[in-house]
Amino acid sequence: MSDLAAPRLPMPGGLAPGHAGRTLPRPVEWARRNLFSSVFNTILTVVVLMLAGLVLPPVFRWAVTHATISGMTRAACTGDGACWTFIRVRFPLFIYGNYPSEQYWRVDVVVALLAAFCTPVLRDGVRHRWLYGLLLLIVFPTLAAVLLAGGVFGLTHVDTSRWGGLMLDLIISFVTVAGSLPLGIVLAFGRRSQLRVVRTLSVGYIEVWRGVPLLTVLFMSAVVMPLFMPEGVSVDRLLRAMAALVLFNAAYMAEVVRGGLQGIAPGQEEAADSLGLSWMQVQAFVVLPQAFRIIVPGIINTVVDLFKDTTLVTIIGLFDLLGAVEQALKDPAWLGFATEGYVFSAAAFFVVCFAISTYGRSMERRLARRQ
Repeated sequence: MSDLAAPRLPMPGGLAPGHAGRTLPRPVEWARRNLFSSVFNTILTVVVLMLAGLVLPPVFRWAVTHATISGMTRAACTGDGACWTFIRVRFPLFIYGNYPSEQYWRVDVVVALLAAFCTPVLRDGVRHRWLYGLLLLIVFPTLAAVLLAGGVFGLTHVDTSRWGGLMLDLIISFVTVAGSLPLGIVLAFGRRSQLRVVRTLSVGYIEVWRGVPLLTVLFMSAVVMPLFMPEGVSVDRLLRAMAALVLFNAAYMAEVVRGGLQGIAPGQEEAADSLGLSWMQVQAFVVLPQAFRIIVPGIINTVVDLFKDTTLVTIIGLFDLLGAVEQALKDPAWLGFATEGYVFSAAAFFVVCFAISTYGRSMERRLARRQ
């Protein structure tokens, strides 16, 4: 009787007894499980497919089949599709801004150096990764500043007012992250400090910067800050903007790091203290490594938001990618191609942000396997 009442367990491969040879193909099984698992999901899937059928064909015709990419002037764009000729002709402006064309190689070398310095930091299993991190934060910015600005070692000086395009967005993002993350860690520890003065100053800094709009901060750096400079002393506008962004984003980084620190059980610090470790050693080797496993999604989200916010520097006269697109649209020879320009800039920002998010997800998976 017990044999008759025993449940029919599934066989290896997800098959139940008596159903051998009736497996569904993997794509069909995935669609059944994810798209048609219930009545509501089925209706939602059908509605989305209908909307896609209405929207995607016209977009594909405009962007691909009826688009133009050949030629060098707007006269080549005679069809009713997108004029990608405008993007192709203006592509150097969108990437390098007004940087001298004969000096593009310097920007390319900086990108190659960035990849070389980042590789050992971002890879797993690299010994002395902290040393490579210091090289990335100290040596690389120095080399990049020398190459991009010039004026030494026989390099032609290029004023920062000529920097622009996607290059400028990447520079501002790198400097801001490299400066705001360490400052945010210090502020997070300060907010958790037992010293009332330190805690009050940290809380005041964080709340003031989080309560001020970023546009106001940029205007302050561009307009108000020079008024407080001694007579005859001036600071480059790009440096002022990057300093403002570092101070602004440090407040948000501090709250992200503080959330990770609060997720660490007090017993971890007590166990480390019992081993005779100093406070600095406990925080550096016990608390922070565990906290970073928690705050990776928050840091990635902050970095993505920061990269998109770099477009705001356009209002203070710095021509990033979006500013370069708007500058190109003012050319009388290319009037009327705003759609192509904004689509290109949106696609460029999406690619960079998606790459950052993808790496963040892979880091989360690696850290989860180590737990």
